[in-house]
Amino acid sequence: TQIKCPNCGTSIDVQDILAHQLEDISYNNTKITYSDTGQGNTLVLLHGFTESQSIWDGFVATLSGSYRIVTIDLPGHGQSGCWGDIHTMEDMAGCVKAVLDHLQISTCVMVGHSMGGYVSLAFYRLYPDHVKGLGLFHSTAAADSQEAIEGRNKAITAIRHNHKDFLLQFIPSLFAPANQSKHQPLIDNLMHEARKMSSQAIIAAQEGMKLRADSRDMLKNASFPILFICGKKDSRIPVDSILPQIALPKTSYSLILEEAGHMGWAEAHETTLHMVKLFTEVCYLA
Repeated sequence: TQIKCPNCGTSIDVQDILAHQLEDISYNNTKITYSDTGQGNTLVLLHGFTESQSIWDGFVATLSGSYRIVTIDLPGHGQSGCWGDIHTMEDMAGCVKAVLDHLQISTCVMVGHSMGGYVSLAFYRLYPDHVKGLGLFHSTAAADSQEAIEGRNKAITAIRHNHKDFLLQFIPSLFAPANQSKHQPLIDNLMHEARKMSSQAIIAAQEGMKLRADSRDMLKNASFPILFICGKKDSRIPVDSILPQIALPKTSYSLILEEAGHMGWAEAHETTLHMVKLFTEVCYLA
């Protein structure tokens, strides 16, 4: 029996869903929820700001036939708890490491969407020997510009005033304008799930992203392949800002999506799924 994934619209076998069970550990005296599906070499998929690990359900259903797939609700997101006013990218990377240690996983390919890419870079900085490949999925190795910091400060003010109104404006804008009506059920679902987050958790993530370090030098020194997935209609991470970064690593792969905004995992699901699969294969052959 198959049903449609609410996050990407692809068909998922019910048996795959039953195998995709959520578990949790305690980290920093806080519940952290994760899933561990499939067998073989490990691929870790990290979600973005105001999302949860459920965005990867369609990826897990397909890729768990070839790999061991670990997904995690980052602190304050999904079913994971919030422990403070600031969740730095290093805090979140420590949470990911705790899950991998619990699962006795010593090496992995890690792909992060948006904020998840920032967490992946922080993980690489802290635990370089544990990374076989790293994917920046609508993400960047650059730190926030002064303009971006000012934008986050305005967002934090709006979140404090009414975080539900903030989400109502924020989430639809992540999609390319031409894709918004087509993905309206998904947008509604993303907003429904994001509204379950506390304003403290949303602000803690914004504060952490604002403080993140510039990681472009790390791209130059990476001994493993780096993947970049960009959308030409991305209003958050302009593709022109990523092109110079693609040239930095010794080995890099890129996928530039003509009609996608910031949500290529949904806007170009099959294409991005195929690219992540190929990239993971390359990393484990290297």
